[in-house]
Amino acid sequence: MDLNRRALIGASLVAGTAMSLPARLSAAPGAVEEIDLWPGTPPGPGGGHGPERTGQTGKGIGAVSGITRPRIRVYRPARPNGTAMLVMGGGGYFRIQVANESTPTCRWLQQIGVTAFELLYRMPGDGWPREAPFADAQRAMRLIRSRAADFGFDAPKLGVIGFSAGGHLAGMTAVMPDAPRYQPIDAIDQHSARPVVAGLMYPVLTLRPPFDTTRSVRELIGTHPSPEMSAEWSVETHVSGRTPPTFTAQAADDPIAPIDNSLLMFDALRKAGVPHEMHIFQKGGHGWGLGDPGSLVSAWPRLFTAFAKAQGLFGATAADRPDPASSEPTDND
Repeated sequence: MDLNRRALIGASLVAGTAMSLPARLSAAPGAVEEIDLWPGTPPGPGGGHGPERTGQTGKGIGAVSGITRPRIRVYRPARPNGTAMLVMGGGGYFRIQVANESTPTCRWLQQIGVTAFELLYRMPGDGWPREAPFADAQRAMRLIRSRAADFGFDAPKLGVIGFSAGGHLAGMTAVMPDAPRYQPIDAIDQHSARPVVAGLMYPVLTLRPPFDTTRSVRELIGTHPSPEMSAEWSVETHVSGRTPPTFTAQAADDPIAPIDNSLLMFDALRKAGVPHEMHIFQKGGHGWGLGDPGSLVSAWPRLFTAFAKAQGLFGATAADRPDPASSEPTDND
């Protein structure tokens, strides 16, 4: 399937209608709904610039930018197995690879009985403060948990999956779920933002030299950050015994995020005694999403499913291999 056709399919899959926070979900299983994260203006100083747009050319096809209305898209399975996952596409904190990463992953999760949520978060690349995406991720976790009964899953069984820069966002949510990213605004914020498991795919995790070469670093902390700031925004420096079980997958020939991101995270998890699993594929590059059928990296959904099951998640309906459209490598970081 060519990239233009797949982008059109991705666009058709994510069409939805915005809903206010108090509304009870009523769409049939398989439908895609949208729910705003914040009642009114999102928190934080300043604001970003729109309009929201979807890339139409080059490696940005299907990637979303200009987000001023952070929200989640809901993918309800026909037969829920009691588990939910919040999925975060990458894109260097200046766009989100939706059609290539988060949408196909949500469709796969939906197929295997997992209630999936796709996060459309604000980005520094659009003029928002660096705290904005992390506040959005925290709020999304709390909002989803607050409505677990509506969504049909067990509130504790909520995990995260992130790709590239989305892996950084998911990782920071996992290692610092209680960080004061914003002032609580309602009862939703009484719920925990801690995921029960984290899946980090070709992730950007460390922002420290000599691995601070990605656009994610430039967008978040600039070109000449202090050592203290680099450490503050590096995921591996915050790993502790409270970090949830973590799965990482990356290709050894990744040209965007150095393989050291996964290696440093593995070492930090091992030292903290956190259940963890790391898969380094010989080839695959960067931005492979679910992976082309038959490729080495296409094994990760099956491997992650086994890891999640070992943590008591996903139930008995999980499949070994997803069947949505495959994805092409991109330059997101």
